Amino acid sequence: MNIIVKPLISEKMNKATEKMSNRYGFVVDKRANKIQIKNAVESFYNVKVVDVNTMNYSGKVKSRYTKSGFLTGKTAAFKKAIVTLAEGNTIDFYSNI
Repeated sequence: MNIIVKPLISEKMNKATEKMSNRYGFVVDKRANKIQIKNAVESFYNVKVVDVNTMNYSGKVKSRYTKSGFLTGKTAAFKKAIVTLAEGNTIDFYSNI
């Protein structure tokens, strides 16, 4: 099971990282628990994780009216993890661009 799906790089997450410089967000597998997330981040980024907070987001129902009729759909559900690193550790998401 691939635990980390992708890092969260958004304006909201960047604002939170500026306030507390040792917190990072990730989209993770819905079946992963906090211990698995901690081990995956530590092994992938070579950092020491102090705390993991998780949030489950359910998919939203979206609908729109088009020329061909009324269309409905649903966005995907996902799980988000906010990882707090030990003092002095950082993750650079832009290092390999």
